[in-house]
Amino acid sequence: MNAYLLYASQCELGEGPLWHTLRKTCFWVDIEEKRIFEFNQNSQRLKVWNTDKRISALFQKTDGNLIVGFQGGIGEFSLQTGQLKQLIEIEKDIISNRCNDGGCDIEGRVWIGTMENNCKPGAGKLYCIENDLSIHIKLENLCIPNGITWTFDQKHMYFIDSQSRQVKSFLFDSYTGHIEQEKTVIEIPEKLGMPDGMSIDEEGMLWIAHWGGFGVYRWNPLNGKLISKIHVPVPLVSSCSFAGDMFDQLIITTAKKGLSKEKLKQFPNSGDIFIASPGVKGMRLPYSQIGPN
Repeated sequence: MNAYLLYASQCELGEGPLWHTLRKTCFWVDIEEKRIFEFNQNSQRLKVWNTDKRISALFQKTDGNLIVGFQGGIGEFSLQTGQLKQLIEIEKDIISNRCNDGGCDIEGRVWIGTMENNCKPGAGKLYCIENDLSIHIKLENLCIPNGITWTFDQKHMYFIDSQSRQVKSFLFDSYTGHIEQEKTVIEIPEKLGMPDGMSIDEEGMLWIAHWGGFGVYRWNPLNGKLISKIHVPVPLVSSCSFAGDMFDQLIITTAKKGLSKEKLKQFPNSGDIFIASPGVKGMRLPYSQIGPN
């Protein structure tokens, strides 16, 4: 199975893919270039917002605007005005750290990880922001907190710390947001790259972007086995998210950060966004409920 070019965005570090259910468009970010992208597949039109923040994660609100995670905090981004309003601070005084990947649970809480810019082991944390904007540390001593998703019955949360090459399962209480580590469900061999962003499909299988692995891989968290792969024609595959009215497409972000001139010549679509038809549907992501509505 192959992925196909959706748009040649040439991101330094593409991340945060999101299907906007109201606008019916694909969103993603370039963390290093501080940009938010929106692409309409029907009209083939692209819109780009330049910001002054290293935005790494996007979440949709019920009013259509975005909650964004960036270096130093969480904010609300208006798609009408292009203004970013900070809601809370996260490690703002640790200038070597920034927010990375995140997720939104069924109650509308935002979960987001932090990491050190040079991937220093133990420098990262996983935070949960409640709807009243109270913030709680859920995990510490992380390196590169990445993919996070929940099972359809909301009883388990899956989480990736990329350097560990593992997907861990946590018992999850949707009412309180409490998590309790359960077990490691997937071990990624080094030859397949590092696990990065992640989505779950309607069958409970995990689609994981493999940084350095030329693809998005489908894994079974119940037995830890690899099921299939979507080939992406670039090495640094960063994240994936189900998209389309039926959630039967997968949008895939990639990066070119750190690639040599020779590698960029060999893989010229590094940093572009891709799309694939995985043959299975995903689920609509919950809307963020944090902050004023």
